[in-house]
Amino acid sequence: MKHHLPTLFTIVALTAAGCGGRQHVDLVVYNAKVYTVDSAFSTAEAFAVDGGRFVAVGTSRDIRAGYRGKEEVDANGAAIYPGFMDGHSHFSSLGESLMRYADLSGCASFDEVLQRLKAHADKYPSEWLLGRGWDQNLWPDKQFPDNRELNRLFPDRFVALTRIDGHAGLVNDRLMQAMGFTAASHFDGGALLTGPDGKPTGILLDAAYDLVKAAVPKLSTDERIRSFAAAQEACFKAGLSTVADAGLDLPVIQLIDSLQQSGALAIRIQAMINPDSATTAYFYQRGPLHNDRLTVSSLKLYADGALGSRGANLIEPYADDPGNRGLKIYTPDYYRSHCRAAYDAGFQVSTHAIGDQGVRDMLGYYGECLGGTNDRRWRIEHSQVVYPDDFQLYGRYSIIPSIQSTHATSDAPWAPARLGSRVRYAYAYRELLQQNGWLVNGTDFPIEDISPLGTFYAAVARKSAVALLAGHPDSAAFQPENALTREDALRSITLWVARGAFDEARRGSIESGKDADFVILSADIMTIPIDEVPATSVNALYIAGTKVTK
Repeated sequence: MKHHLPTLFTIVALTAAGCGGRQHVDLVVYNAKVYTVDSAFSTAEAFAVDGGRFVAVGTSRDIRAGYRGKEEVDANGAAIYPGFMDGHSHFSSLGESLMRYADLSGCASFDEVLQRLKAHADKYPSEWLLGRGWDQNLWPDKQFPDNRELNRLFPDRFVALTRIDGHAGLVNDRLMQAMGFTAASHFDGGALLTGPDGKPTGILLDAAYDLVKAAVPKLSTDERIRSFAAAQEACFKAGLSTVADAGLDLPVIQLIDSLQQSGALAIRIQAMINPDSATTAYFYQRGPLHNDRLTVSSLKLYADGALGSRGANLIEPYADDPGNRGLKIYTPDYYRSHCRAAYDAGFQVSTHAIGDQGVRDMLGYYGECLGGTNDRRWRIEHSQVVYPDDFQLYGRYSIIPSIQSTHATSDAPWAPARLGSRVRYAYAYRELLQQNGWLVNGTDFPIEDISPLGTFYAAVARKSAVALLAGHPDSAAFQPENALTREDALRSITLWVARGAFDEARRGSIESGKDADFVILSADIMTIPIDEVPATSVNALYIAGTKVTK
């Protein structure tokens, strides 16, 4: 195996001399500060790895006296953590975005969107022109754009530009005509916006834009495999050993499984299944799957849209759009039937719910199935706006909040305008943590930046790592009363993510018998000044005791 010399630690090749009666293992790491994230949140100095698992954790003296590694790593005092885990992401979508989408994130105006599109169109000639990541909240007027310039610049291409949250998009007239969309079109759980003249603007919300996404030509198998490789490289660079992909169909899951089994894909994936009949029938007949690299134990549903596009379903209207309460995606019978089928099959249910009405509805449907406290670990993904009376329902039914700390810091500049005084019970992560004593954290990438260190920073500092690294640090913490401690923030991107998919006996902490997934950082995020965390780098990531970073 070829190894590269990391910055802060040294790999030492041992000779047979002087090994005494030490047990032979694959790897020994010593002279480190190891945050085990075990039940006592203890620290250690060293560990031994064999067959892809930790076999001993302790002091450098004891581990080196008891074990001889084929490879030994002197960490030179570096901090080591369990491999970071993202509890809610879109791994497959990230790969596809890296393959063929124009990156529109961070655009400060619609003119900048158009400039990036023109550059992308020149570089990638195709019948389809795709982009992702625009956010009108970053623009001076904070208004949705229309498609007039798209029609002028790209009259002969199908243009589909996905908003940053994935719940809205802008399309040109050529694509709308091909789809048969008109001002009179009606969409259950979605909307087509029109301008003052009554004509469609090209903005589609939720179910309406889902039809467009379904019409985009699928990647070939070879393209999909290359997209997975690109997404995996991005994850490894960020220090992620495990990611939860929030919504996949059966063919994609089967491809991931085959690549993992062949060794072509090393990252561990918690795959939430989409509710289509083919996917659910296949997995419900077989039951939850937990193997070395792949976990399939959860059904993914959607209760509403996103706050940024005013599709999140609210109890009271939007403060900045008084006639709008957002979108209910499906009927109550739809949710009740899916919840019952998942319950009977032994699967979790993980539902996207952002608005307080969407959250309340799902807590109610869950409660009908769960009845009381339990260990089913059903989840509300995002749990972004929760009505004060409804927090206690998480505890009553043992429902797990699956949060994204960076949503709070990304939304902070405009969320008060959407919610008014209700913003005080939005992004209430500490209060959510108190309901069951644990929660799951993630990024929702590619919607947010992929970095788990950004997640950690946002959870603790309630500030944006992206803004800090760009030289525009937040001047004040956003609702700091709901910050997490560093210990809980670390648990939320390691052990609790594993627990959120029933994998905590196998991974998520550095303990004997568990998978040897660990990350070595350039600084100790548990002790350095919090504003130094975003600049911390990943020196190495190991999965099953094998180094996967370059």
